[in-house]
Parts: sequence; C-alpha cells; structure tokens
Amino acid sequence: MTSNPHLPHDKLLDLLLDVVCVVDIEGRFLSVSAASERVFGYRPDEMIGRTAFELMHPDDRDATLALVERINSGEPSPDHENRYVHKDGHIVHIMWSTQWLEAEQVRVGVARDITGRKRAEAMQAALYTISEAAHSADDLQTLYARVHEVIGQLLPAENFFVAIHDAATGELSFPYYVDHFDPPPPPQTLSSGTLSAEVIRSGEAMLLTPDTAEQTLAQIGRISGKHSLDWLGVPLVAGTEIIGALVLQSYSGAVRYTERDKELLQFVSSQVATAIERKRTHSRLEFLARYDHLTELPNRALFLERLRNSLQRAQRDDLRLAVLYLDMDNFKQINDTFGHTTGDQLLQEVAQRLKQCVRESDTIGRLGGDEFAVLLDKIGKSGDATLVAEKILAKLSNPYSLNDKTVISSPSLGIAIYPEHAKGELELVRVADEAMYVAKREGGKCFKTARFQP
Repeated sequence: MTSNPHLPHDKLLDLLLDVVCVVDIEGRFLSVSAASERVFGYRPDEMIGRTAFELMHPDDRDATLALVERINSGEPSPDHENRYVHKDGHIVHIMWSTQWLEAEQVRVGVARDITGRKRAEAMQAALYTISEAAHSADDLQTLYARVHEVIGQLLPAENFFVAIHDAATGELSFPYYVDHFDPPPPPQTLSSGTLSAEVIRSGEAMLLTPDTAEQTLAQIGRISGKHSLDWLGVPLVAGTEIIGALVLQSYSGAVRYTERDKELLQFVSSQVATAIERKRTHSRLEFLARYDHLTELPNRALFLERLRNSLQRAQRDDLRLAVLYLDMDNFKQINDTFGHTTGDQLLQEVAQRLKQCVRESDTIGRLGGDEFAVLLDKIGKSGDATLVAEKILAKLSNPYSLNDKTVISSPSLGIAIYPEHAKGELELVRVADEAMYVAKREGGKCFKTARFQP
C-alpha cells in the first residue's frame, strides 16, 4: 500500500479482498490497497493522484457527488453503491462503506466488488422481463425492441441487431437492426459469408476483438463485409432448431466485449429464442384464425368483420361501398383433370391477380373453395364498381401457366352496392352471391349487378 502522510502504513490491508482507499476532499486517491488491481484493473500506483470520478461510470457521477457532500458533512455511508469502469472497459459494481475523518481531512472508503451479485440479479430480472414481454408485446417488432432494452441493461448495446433464419425458405433477414453507421442489410442466405450467417450456420457463439479477429477469421475463412472493432454474436436456439442470432457491435475502444459478456449473452439468448418462438407461434395461430392458409387472403370471418366496420363508417359519413362476389368457371373440371395441386396453384394465382385490380385500402377475401369476395370501400358511384369488375374479368380471364400446363378459366362476378342493394354485411354478401349465380347461369365470364332491394 502506497504511503500516506495522514495514516500509518499497514501492509495487512494489502491482504484484504476488498479495496481500502483514502481520498482527499476532492476525491483524489492518496492511498489504495493492493486489491485495487483485482477490482478496478489498476495497480495502486496507477490510481494515486487520479480522482474517483475519473474512473466512475459517467451516469453515476452526479448522484455520487451529492452523496459525497453528505459524507463530508459528517454523515457516514455504510452501504452505498455505484459503478466504475474497469481498466479493460467492463463495468464493475461497487458497494462502499465510507466515512469522513475531519481531523485528517480525508475520506476513508472500503470498496467491495459486487459485480457478480448484481449480474445475477440483473439476469434474473432480464429473464422475467423477456418472458413477460413475450406475452404482452403486440408483435415481434415490439418484442425485439424490448429485448434490446433488456440486453442494454446488462451490456453496452448501442449497436444491436436480431438476425432471423427461415429454414423453409433458407432466407436470413434482419427484422430488428440498430446501428450508428449502417442501414439494415437486405435478406440473404446462410452462404452469404457474413459473421451472423456463420454464427447461425455453425451454431457457435463468436467474439471478435482486435486481439482475436485475425485468428478467428483465419479459422472460419473469408467473411464478406466489414466488421466492427468488437463483434459479439450468439445463436438463438429454440429446442433443437437455430432460428437466428443476437449480435452486439462496438465501434469504440471505450466499449470492449469479453468472454464473460459472451457467456452472459448466451444465457439470455435461450430465453430470447423461446420468447421469439412463442410470439411467432402465437402470431401464426392468429393468422390462421383470420386468414386463408392457401392464398393468405382474409378468410370469411375477417372479410365480414372488415365489411361490418366499413358499413359503420359508410352509415356514419353517408358513404357508399360495394361487394363483388366471384368464383372461377369450370374450376371443378380443372381440379379433376389436372389434380388438386394445380387447382391450388390456380387459386393462388387468382389471389395475386385480384390484388393487382384493387386499391390498397380495399379488401379481398377467400370465402371458401374457389369463391372470392372483394370489398370496395368508399366508392364515389356505382359505376366505380363496374369498372373494377371489368378489370377483374379481363385480368382473371387470361390463361394460367401452371406446372408447365396452360389452364383456361374465367370468373363469374356479382355486384352489390350499399345502400342501394342491402344495408347489412351478410345481406350484401348474399345479394352479390345471387348476382354472381345469375352471371354463371348466363354462361359465365361476365358480371351482373344485384337487383334493387326494396
């Protein structure tokens, strides 16, 4: 322990695991025991002459300064906590027992490293928060943002992204990407040669620092794109499947990642993967309950819900809307001749062509079999519905190339308009359906408008 003119030197203090410090009224270190190197990373001689506030975490300086003023006024503090930045860059949590000695005009403090305890508490809180977010977040984007916030409480996470791998398509996407320098990269494959793709492909966490990058990159081969000064990525493993990766990046030498940080992020990642998978499953079940799984169009229930909402607006604001009901002529014959796979492909192509015929604000639904309905919201006059029907008739009557086969099919359409033909959603669909059957009875490949309803 470096000598101090105010206190007798005692080498026994150097045997303590806690750090014993003596500072002047400005917080400048006068004496520091040997444990400082284990706790703060600095030898005692490196701390002498520096102030405690230089080494303290910036976010804790104001609160600590206010506390020091009370200590200097004669109020001892047996258990206050703050954070310091270790010499290697990681955060150290310290519990202090501090007292001002008026006669010597110095503060004596004993610093205990409680980083392990704080980390364990933070991880437990993080796991709970992530689990809670998986249930409460409205969508995956909200969940990703919450995960970013939670990880940022454990590690420096200014540059953070989530990479998700779709095993069905082989696509690697970046649904959440926060970086001070680069925009989100476009979707890519696992063979893209990026670091995140390598983490997912190998299933192994990866830590790159200026000291280890050259050796690591030599082992895994050429990697495309640039990487940051420090790069930390861990796989997201749900059950036996690797669904993606969590990645932290640092472009500043002030923030360095360590093997300990890698272990912490790996621990958290398993909970994150479970949360993401749970949210994805929930979202998928919600989708299946409201959308047709073959065409991914709204199903009957969702179509009627949107029609009901549109009718309420139309009634309130004195607006008009139309429902077009259609099915494909000779669809059963196509199914019987070419098989259900070709029939399914035809329905998928019909859905895509219908999207090209209407506005973004309109709704297309598959009501069952080869029957579709279109909600034209806020039309100006009944002729607007006729123009859309003509466009649909022309578009859907063009030949279909399916499985190297050319298939010919055309729609029959019925048109019902609010308020002329019906007032309620079920009634509108019914009269549009009846008009469609009139068109079909007249040979198909045409449209008919519903009769006026008294």
